[in-house]
Amino acid sequence: MKGTRNILGWLGMEEAHSVMREAELHIQETCKTVTYLSEAVAAFLAGNLNAKMAAIIQVKESERVADKLLWKMIEELSGQLLVPPDREDLLRFVTALDKIADTTNKAARLLAFIENRPPDEVLRNIVISVQIIVRGADMLREAIRAAVRNDTAKALQLCAEVERCEHEADDQKRVLISAVLRARLEAADLLLCYNLAEALESITDRIDTASDHIKRLNVKAR
Repeated sequence: MKGTRNILGWLGMEEAHSVMREAELHIQETCKTVTYLSEAVAAFLAGNLNAKMAAIIQVKESERVADKLLWKMIEELSGQLLVPPDREDLLRFVTALDKIADTTNKAARLLAFIENRPPDEVLRNIVISVQIIVRGADMLREAIRAAVRNDTAKALQLCAEVERCEHEADDQKRVLISAVLRARLEAADLLLCYNLAEALESITDRIDTASDHIKRLNVKAR
């Protein structure tokens, strides 16, 4: 009986590892949404509205791909006869992962509504905010890759880097909002830029939440 339990436990962990490999594909797609958002901001900075809108459309399309990958992972976790012991933790993790792409898409939609070029200080701080997001997403991707390799120490180290990015994003949001309030924008532009600042910081919050789940899964696997 003990041997049977060991086999069942091993099979469950194999299923968990399979989901983590799927998560690696998901974070690659999620990083694309973040990259496209960065490209949209760069195009806006350059005054190229056509390129800005093209990149925003790419964000939406990439988010849809990420959503399909999410459901594939959920089906894998829900449809198995033998579920991994950390099934609920894995479900929370993959859902948190998908919220990154979803929140990035929401930020891109807000950016699409901003047609008038804000002052340079506002734009510069939007760029800085997006750079922090890109760095955090890259760190999360590497943390997932380390987890797939069973390199727990590296995964936890990268998760700590993600947390630092989240703290940096909190500070940067305050700087960006301050720049927005000083810019004397029209009411509609003020509202859009303020909400964009909130949305950008929310992306790093989502990234940090996903990294928290990685830490939890890695600690439990020890």
